[in-house]
Amino acid sequence: MHPVCIVMIEDDEGHARLIERNIRRAGVTNKIIPFVNGTDALRYLLGEDGSGEVSSGRHLLILLDLNLPDMTGIDILAKIKANPHTKRSPVVVLTTTDDQREVQRCYDLGANVYITKPVNYEAFANAIRQLGLFFAVIQVPEAS
Repeated sequence: MHPVCIVMIEDDEGHARLIERNIRRAGVTNKIIPFVNGTDALRYLLGEDGSGEVSSGRHLLILLDLNLPDMTGIDILAKIKANPHTKRSPVVVLTTTDDQREVQRCYDLGANVYITKPVNYEAFANAIRQLGLFFAVIQVPEAS
């Protein structure tokens, strides 16, 4: 069982630090790989060629801010969920808006959890813990 890596896509440094602190306080010790824009994050997740094969053996949890400097989190979410290698990775959407249409759009695209910033610590810790439990039971099928 490979440990799950947390990919954090968040351009606001203050928010990123807060999120990381909350994750640690929730007792999650998994490695966190931070990205401040969508371009670099997608290159990491889908590879230079965009095929997503680089992620085929990875177990990832993606924390995704919707407002990024270079593209929208919605675009990133759509790309992650459209790719066969990354579509099973849980995505936690973090955003400052609680516009119901946007929330619904994220769920329609396959987001697992939607959290509005400023992050309510308890709600965030619970979401992360639930995903942690989710990791404890998830068995990612080996590519045959």
